[in-house]
Amino acid sequence: MDIFLIVLGLLLMFVGIAGSVLPVLPGVPVSWLGLLCFYLAPSIPFNWTFIIVTGVVAIGLYVLDYVIPAMGTKRFGGSKAGAWGTTIGLVVGILVPIPFGILIGPFLGALIGEMVVNKTERKLAFKAALGSFIGFLASTFIKFLATVVYLGLFLYKLYDYRDLIF
Repeated sequence: MDIFLIVLGLLLMFVGIAGSVLPVLPGVPVSWLGLLCFYLAPSIPFNWTFIIVTGVVAIGLYVLDYVIPAMGTKRFGGSKAGAWGTTIGLVVGILVPIPFGILIGPFLGALIGEMVVNKTERKLAFKAALGSFIGFLASTFIKFLATVVYLGLFLYKLYDYRDLIF
């Protein structure tokens, strides 16, 4: 049972890292579930403090994932159309086989969203798209960093308890 939960936890860690970039998966909460699986292994002593603190961080980052891009969009004069365009552009950028599609897609999506939906003039649309893109990058970077830290914690704890498991 220990090996199964540890492998499942490690799998959830990698899915969480992918989810920190992909908009479909909630990366940090999935990585936290990986930590939880690790601590549910019968041979590992359960650490409530660790699980609660990392869980609160995961929930906080999940909420910030929606706040940060909106702040970037609003700060640069964007609208909800720009924010939606960023998300749609990210999905298209991932699916279309172009170099740097994951970066170009969100920016172009925000720009198109601002220009088409709101009929914004080009200069303002570009500024709003830039704000939306910066918010997206900041949010993605924070999520990626958190999931990598969770993976590091997982591997560190696995190393600590290796004698109990194997």
